[in-house]
Amino acid sequence: MCGVGVGQAFQVFMLSTYYASLVAIFCRYFVDSFHDPLPWATCRAEWGENCIDSAPQSNNDNNWNGGLNSGALNESDRIISSSELYYVKEVLREKEQIADGIGLPNWELVIGLFVAWLSVFLIIRRGVKSSGKASYFLALSSWAFSWCPNWAKIYDPKVWYAAVTQCFYSLSVCFGNIIMYASFNKFGHNVHRDATIVTALDTATSLLAGFTIFGILGHLAHEIGTDDIGAVVKGGAGLAFISYPDAIAKFKKLPQIFSVLFFLMLFVLGIGSNIAMTSCTVTAIRDRFPNFKQWQCSLLIAVVSFLIGLMYITPGGQYMLTLVDFFGASMIALVLGIAELYTIGWIYGTDRLCKDIEFMLGRKVGLYWRLCWGIFTPLIMTIILIYFYATYEPLTYNNQTYPAWAYGIGWSITTFGIMQLPIWMFVAIIREPGNTLGEKIRGAFRPKKLWGPRDPLLREQYNKEIEHELLPKRGKGFWSSIKQNIFG
Repeated sequence: MCGVGVGQAFQVFMLSTYYASLVAIFCRYFVDSFHDPLPWATCRAEWGENCIDSAPQSNNDNNWNGGLNSGALNESDRIISSSELYYVKEVLREKEQIADGIGLPNWELVIGLFVAWLSVFLIIRRGVKSSGKASYFLALSSWAFSWCPNWAKIYDPKVWYAAVTQCFYSLSVCFGNIIMYASFNKFGHNVHRDATIVTALDTATSLLAGFTIFGILGHLAHEIGTDDIGAVVKGGAGLAFISYPDAIAKFKKLPQIFSVLFFLMLFVLGIGSNIAMTSCTVTAIRDRFPNFKQWQCSLLIAVVSFLIGLMYITPGGQYMLTLVDFFGASMIALVLGIAELYTIGWIYGTDRLCKDIEFMLGRKVGLYWRLCWGIFTPLIMTIILIYFYATYEPLTYNNQTYPAWAYGIGWSITTFGIMQLPIWMFVAIIREPGNTLGEKIRGAFRPKKLWGPRDPLLREQYNKEIEHELLPKRGKGFWSSIKQNIFG
């Protein structure tokens, strides 16, 4: 589990570096929201003829400036909203490709990035308690809900891979954030209640956001005269910066007020999410180096992350963001998540985990959860991973392939994160006392003697109960062990 923890700490650090760049863009839009009219509401002459105003027109007619057929398939002929062009050309100043480099940072976004990391540092410098009840859901990039599903996509492994990784982002699963915050709970804290509330609210939030996003895109598709939402706007991390500003620009009365409030809300949520991720990295470092003061560790991570984050606010920054998101967050999260499932379910044991929960909460774990933790979830996740790699295609952004050096960086990040698993497993075996290699391996895959509640009296009670529960079926054969692990 040490390798999983180190890999997840590295993964969440990489995630926090580019997540802060999105907060920097929130800052830019927040400032721009005070302008009258909103700067993304109407097209500009330099944006070309394929632009359509996001703001409503007085004659209520189609406000597309060009004369091309809306059904054209050529990317250069795609009708684009002014909100998208403002995001791409004015905020990002995006390059068409990065073969010749990613360019220099946008100074306006540099200020926003500095504000983002300064806010995070000021909040976490005194520890987790100073961060309060910070929001830790990460569902800002994409949602997978619609009233008109394309059922053919259900056979596409990329859809399932995207769905799994989106659940990871939305619930912060396999990122270490939840475990980090849970470590500060009291021993008997009702985690069952918390998990039920969080997952229910997260699902409701995702549904609401999905309906809102696709409602906006559907209206824009109607204005353009197409039934293909995919032709309306490009997806990715910038979807929220295109669809929501487009909707706000259509407000006829004081859109600035709604825009200010909306992007202030996104800024607060973004800071809250980044607090959780950065606190996870800080906690992991300080657990290993307890003499490292909280404010020193927080400052170091904020400074290093700020410097790395400059890469994401360059003209080629979205290329690098997509690259790091895929190789440094999504792919590592899935592999380490599967390793965590097998470790908890079959090395530590589903039965023992359920006994631990019963000891902590005083309630038995149902068969449904035992089957999910022991069989269904690990199996489904493994099939998705194998299917994804078997049908893998090189990552692209804006239908552009990356140069070879970019793929090299991506796979190096993935390899570094995943290799923490075998490296620390080997270290644990070497450090384990024993006369033979077999004894060392068996000892490394068992809980330590001090494993259990921190309170000595509770630990003594725990050890007695666990031994009493697990002893009866030990040594009765392979199938008996499997049956005990799943059914208890």
